[in-house]
Amino acid sequence: MNAAVYGGPGEIRIEERASPEIEEPTDAVVRITHTAICGSDLWFYRGDEEHEEGAPVGHEPMGIVEEVGDDVRHVEPGDHVFAPFAFSCGKCESCRKGLHTACTDGGFFGPNGGLGAQAEKLRVPLANWTLVRIPDRYDDDEAVLESLLPLTDVMATGHHAAVCAGVEAGDTALVVGDGAVGLCGVLAAKRLGAERIIAMGHHEDRLDLARDLGATDVVSARGEEAVEKARELTGGGANHVLECVGATSALKTAASVVRPGGDIGYVGVPHLEDADFVGQLFFKNASFTGGPAPVRAYAEELMADVLQGMLDPSPIFTKTVDLDGVPEGYEAMDDREAIKVMVKPDA
Repeated sequence: MNAAVYGGPGEIRIEERASPEIEEPTDAVVRITHTAICGSDLWFYRGDEEHEEGAPVGHEPMGIVEEVGDDVRHVEPGDHVFAPFAFSCGKCESCRKGLHTACTDGGFFGPNGGLGAQAEKLRVPLANWTLVRIPDRYDDDEAVLESLLPLTDVMATGHHAAVCAGVEAGDTALVVGDGAVGLCGVLAAKRLGAERIIAMGHHEDRLDLARDLGATDVVSARGEEAVEKARELTGGGANHVLECVGATSALKTAASVVRPGGDIGYVGVPHLEDADFVGQLFFKNASFTGGPAPVRAYAEELMADVLQGMLDPSPIFTKTVDLDGVPEGYEAMDDREAIKVMVKPDA
């Protein structure tokens, strides 16, 4: 099969690899029909993370089950499924707490785990719990499938940020970041009933989309000017802040705009130059809660809303490529020419 692999900073290659096979009785093999390039993939693409050359890439799988191990009962060949960016057992203490990204026996798709979803096929460990089955009647509904694809990561991650920030009906929520996760954070805050949603970012086209998705206000300034504008809009700061980037500047902004006693939900993968923002949180008695989203804990409720037409995160996809176009997709996202790239290997 063909698969996208890491070739070093600024390089993604398409290579011929052996097709995956069942290795454990709890495995499934999935033929990928849809996947995506994530903003977090840009960290290693830009050289900010180190991985071995040739490591498979991609962590947002959707496809059709081709084969299952002897212990797999939840899905069967022919089922259309999607999977979170992390696989999990559903039984250990962490999973029972709803923290599937800390599963004792689990792991992550992508270069860290050696299982890449930007490929024709993918081996999925712990398939009984990891795979989410899409009802049969939507197998050929391309619009629904494209709306479900963000549930593999960015929509559930934006939702996790909103949950960790304590967003409830009638609240004012402030979203730091205008990438796919930040835009999904806007959707999540709206879904949870926020009355006012302020999106902070640097790209006018993305902030326009944020408005379309439910933002009531946007802040496009940078640095201290952005902080001052956000404080002005919120009367001194927000009680509920979603940090959706992970860069030092975004974390500092979140710490600067949260009210004393407020809540920050942080879901951007941290890449810190310094942690001075912690001092602000300490003296504000502000909570700072988050981490990698336990997608599996949210999958069914978010899928139900998509299938009922109440949630549609698909507008975050602004470019679609086939598998051979994955290197082009990385380049487009790195150059800010695309918000998020959808990959259809069979296209």
